[in-house]
Amino acid sequence: MTAIKWHVRAGAYYDSVVLMQLQRGLLELNGVLDAGVVMATPANRDLLAANNLLPESITANPDDLLIVVKADDDAAAANAIGQVDELLARRKSSHSQSFLEFRPRSLSAAVKQLPQANWVLVSVPGRYAAGVAREALELGKHVFLYSDNVSLEDEIALKKTAREKGLLVMGPDCGTAIINGVGLGFANRVRRGAIGVVGASGTGTQAVTAHIHHLGGGISHAIGTGGRDLKSEVGAVTAHQALEALARDDETKVIVLISKPPAPDVAAQLISAAQSTGKPAVIYFIGYPPPARKIGNLRFAISLSEAAEIAVRELEDLRIEGSSILQSPNSRYVRGLFSGGTLAYEMMVGLQASLSPLFSNSPITNSQNLEDPLHSKAHTIIDLGDEFFMVGRLHPMIDNDLRIRRMRQEAADPETGMILFDVVLGEGAHLDPAGELTPVIKELREKRSGELEFVAVVIGTEDDPQNLQSQISQLEEAGVKVFRTAAEAVEYVSLKFNTNKKNGFTPVDLEQLKQPLAGINVGLESFYESLISQGAQAVHVEWKPPAGGNEKMAALLAKMKSKKEN
Repeated sequence: MTAIKWHVRAGAYYDSVVLMQLQRGLLELNGVLDAGVVMATPANRDLLAANNLLPESITANPDDLLIVVKADDDAAAANAIGQVDELLARRKSSHSQSFLEFRPRSLSAAVKQLPQANWVLVSVPGRYAAGVAREALELGKHVFLYSDNVSLEDEIALKKTAREKGLLVMGPDCGTAIINGVGLGFANRVRRGAIGVVGASGTGTQAVTAHIHHLGGGISHAIGTGGRDLKSEVGAVTAHQALEALARDDETKVIVLISKPPAPDVAAQLISAAQSTGKPAVIYFIGYPPPARKIGNLRFAISLSEAAEIAVRELEDLRIEGSSILQSPNSRYVRGLFSGGTLAYEMMVGLQASLSPLFSNSPITNSQNLEDPLHSKAHTIIDLGDEFFMVGRLHPMIDNDLRIRRMRQEAADPETGMILFDVVLGEGAHLDPAGELTPVIKELREKRSGELEFVAVVIGTEDDPQNLQSQISQLEEAGVKVFRTAAEAVEYVSLKFNTNKKNGFTPVDLEQLKQPLAGINVGLESFYESLISQGAQAVHVEWKPPAGGNEKMAALLAKMKSKKEN
């Protein structure tokens, strides 16, 4: 008859790799049918219960180590429990060289042992991780925060502190990074090169960097951000820092930006920031419809593999080192006045990636809804053919009166920097729309003394009754920038209204990123061993939960420490 025995070690802490190896060691013992080695959190207890490994009589706290063995009989189960210490000691002896080293028990002691370390790798349980990361920032170190279950409030606070200090917090829940040729976390070993990566997806970063390596390219740095960095609440703090750093890095020629679907406002800000780098930048927001395939220095991919392929191709196409795209930042807004509803919608799709905030009476998302279609705000695209405007009126493809009135209204607003409109030719349309619009455009441009730009998308053919070339010529003579497709206009407007501003915070020190990596590891010992195997200098901290996991005692000790420091 099978038997289950268990052992609880109060306040004991072992990293998850040790627990996994101990569990495997128990399963290899004679007579053992199943085993569970976990910290006794509610989630882990539920998993044990689901596998019939949690007798009701077990009592353990979340910070306790719980070892459960199911065996053929009582003797086999008792024998297995009795070998736990031997199995742990056997693991230590298999890593005898690393265990011969002195291992500090605190982060501050580790910094004294390896003062040149610029990085702290944190992979302790989530409820302690923010505290360790905060201490690392206080010590002036960049943080690779692998731990999950860190609160959003802690993440925001940590990243704000880091930004003010010119430091990076990669994470929480950051699984992959590559700094100066050394992989952190689950990074692949790739050659050094001129492609920099900013990744809010760990496995996505792995897929892109590995494929770049396969294609013959190489990585300068791959900076992870953690999956929540691109949420509106966080505001992509780390992603913006990473883009700014890679823009200043002479060794990085092409940038790749990848993420799961970001918040729309964050996506617009990041795309604008990527434009500001002046370097070829490849963007792949998984599940987020790309506004175009190409906008200025930006390339939009539709898969991870294509992002890598475009990056390698862009690198090969570069002929002049340090070449960049000249930007024309504009502090005013674009106001779009369209007779074609589909054209207005296409402009919304294209411009929402780089203009924020953006509003319309034909919005794509609820946040873009223009409450009063009669009055624009910020960047606005109006569909003048919407039924709201059509009561008792002819369609604006036939009658330009409504558009002319709205042009005058927008031109009178000093915040308007560009009026964008369409001219749709063809059967049944106004026979000379340019002839009616251009006198007004000339008048408004003169009143604003060159501060107001007009851009038109002209749709038609040379066989249309309005004479396509005549329409284009009249518009250009009036100073209108003319495009034949909405996609071309999107690219032009996006570059004109690149509103990314300098954040005013301390920039990341590039020299620290370029120095031979030295790191302090707090948590998973396998991360320490990975650093050593890659030739990096590293110190592993023999970390234990404060006060043995007793939260009340830990809070009291922290309070006493704070008083002592003050």
